[in-house]
Formats: sequence, structure tokens, C-alpha cells
Amino acid sequence: MENDSKIYVAGHRGLVGSAIMRKLESKGHNNLIYRTHQELDLTNQQEVNDFFTQEKPEYVFLAAAKVGGILANNTYPAEFIYDNLMIEANVINAVHKYGVKKFLFLGSSCIYPKYAPQPMKEEYLLTGELEPTNEAYAIAKIAGIRLCKHYNQQYGTNFISVMPTNLYGPNDNFDLQTSHVLPALIRKFHEAKINNEPKVVIWGTGKPCREFLHVDDMADACVYLMENFDAEEIGEFVNIGVGKDVSITELTEIIRGVVGFEGKIVYDTSKPDGTPRKLLDVSLLHSLGWKHRICLKEGIQSTFEWYRKHEF
Repeated sequence: MENDSKIYVAGHRGLVGSAIMRKLESKGHNNLIYRTHQELDLTNQQEVNDFFTQEKPEYVFLAAAKVGGILANNTYPAEFIYDNLMIEANVINAVHKYGVKKFLFLGSSCIYPKYAPQPMKEEYLLTGELEPTNEAYAIAKIAGIRLCKHYNQQYGTNFISVMPTNLYGPNDNFDLQTSHVLPALIRKFHEAKINNEPKVVIWGTGKPCREFLHVDDMADACVYLMENFDAEEIGEFVNIGVGKDVSITELTEIIRGVVGFEGKIVYDTSKPDGTPRKLLDVSLLHSLGWKHRICLKEGIQSTFEWYRKHEF
């Protein structure tokens, strides 16, 4: 990608999309295009085709998706599968139809079976049943991976798929009804501290383990792969993570310390835990020459500082 290459970042205001924008801008890319959801509905095929006809981007990052935590996935499964399938199908087909040079699709580590061996290797895709609480979202993301694979097979396109682990950072979703665990805990502890509440209630047992990657590292990996590798060198997709996980209890204690909350922590075991463990095998990514830079505590500290400046 040259500095004046026309690059479209779909989902530029979201967690990943905004980080990719920051990364591209920091590297001197000066021909970035984007649209808000109000300006371009990616679930509408005609709007997507009209956009590609008009703008003719050379490179595309698809970071737009309907996302959420356990509660949101459980409450709106039809919307999660429909919206994500439509976004992927419309954009991937348009990328092929209008001659985009290179395309990157962002999936999710929830594509792996609930009881996949740990750490999870790329080859474990579709080897077992999915976690029921996010099955709809996972199926949509698997469909996106396979769309890229089969377009590459049939048309010789250069579509790269990447599977990030749990992401966090600036522009995350801190809504307690729809957010993922890390931003939800930051908000819970912060509000409990400023309101002098005696305790914070955490969903589940605290035993599940999760891997967390700062979104600026994720953006760095995406741009690195787009600049240096073609789809045939990567294979069907590549995991992007840190190769190390922590329990929800350990995560809770880190966030409690960063925020400075001194009350009690209560685990509500009537609430679901979700998948017991989700750790990615990142050996392929490391073999391609990329490793993460931001440690978890440092990332949580900077994310908390960002949240305090943008309290909702």
C-alpha cells in the first residue's frame, strides 16, 4: 500500500476500525475513505454497490460488524447472524466485483468450538460444537472466512482473514447491557468507586480464562499483514493474539487495582460463564514476524484513562 493508495476502512468509528485509521494515518496514508452507518448501510447491497462504483477503493479493511457480549448475543441472536451475514456478503462480493487489490476480513476467536484444545490452532475450525451463547455471531464470522476462502479459490482474489482474540482499548463499548467483560468491569469498578458502593457484582464464577489484546496492537498486526503478505502465504486465516490468558478473577483484580476500588467483589454464579477457556495459538503469526507490544496492565491503565475522559 502506497501513501496515496485509496483505502476504505469499514467501521471506522468502532473499536478496531478507529485503531486501524490511527495506524494508517501514523504511517502517512493520506487517502483514507470511510462512511458512517447513516451514510452507508452495509446490510443494503445496492448502497454497497453504489459506494464501490463511486469511490473505487484499492484496499479495504472490513472492521464493521454487529458486536456485543454474552447478554447482547443471548438477547439478539437473529440480529447478530443476519446483520453480520449481510455486511460480509455485500462487502466481500463488492470487493471482488469492483476489482479491489487486497482485502482484509476481521473475524473473532468465538469461531472455535466451545471445547477446542487449548491453545486453539487455526486448523481447529469446525471440529466441534460452538459455544451456545454466541453461536449466531460465530456462524456469521465462519461464513465470512469461508466466503474469503472460496472467492480466493474461484476468482484468484487476495482476501486475507484474521482472527483476533478479545480486544479492548480506546473507543470500546462501555454500555453495561451490550459490552464485553473488560470494558464492563472498568465501568463497574469506576462507578462503584465514585458512588462509594460497598461491592461490585461480577457475572459467573470468575474461573473462565480469556486472552486480551490491545486494539492498537491489533491494528498494527492488520496493517503489517496487508503490507507484507498475500492470502496464499497466510492460508485460510491467521490468529492474532498474545499467546497468554488470565482468569476473569485475575482480570478483575488488575482492573480493581487500576481503578482503585477498595470494596468487596461478589461473583453471581447464577449467571453464565461462557466458554471455559479461549486462548489462541499464535505460532503462525509469530512465524510471520509479528508479536504484540502492549502488556495487559499497561493497556488497561491507558484504556481507563481514555474512559475517564469520555464518560458516557
